[in-house]
Amino acid sequence: MPPDPFAGDPDDPSMALGDHDAEDGPPLGDEERAELLADLTDLAVYQALLEPRGVRGIVVDCADCGECHYHDWELLRSSLSQLLHDGRMRPHEPAFDPDPGQYVTWEYCRGYADGMTESETTL
Repeated sequence: MPPDPFAGDPDDPSMALGDHDAEDGPPLGDEERAELLADLTDLAVYQALLEPRGVRGIVVDCADCGECHYHDWELLRSSLSQLLHDGRMRPHEPAFDPDPGQYVTWEYCRGYADGMTESETTL
């Protein structure tokens, strides 16, 4: 995300809106940080394997709203990196009119990568 032009400004116009979160969330624990770094590494592998096959990103079933959220590779990488850095993810624009056939689940990616690794080791 671009930097906030009002970061640290006591006259920030958004202060009038109330409900201000701290700029950064609570620090991540070592285990959470390690999991996020592993997810970012896995994401790079999944993208390298699946993007050439026409997969645009990952679909996530949202437990909060009950809808599917479609994340392009770069959007998901950005969100995970932001979570790693800030301790939280800021809202973002959803994918515009996504084609569900171009997105797969994280579990599918993991299975596909495992299958590719297995087939390479048995050859």
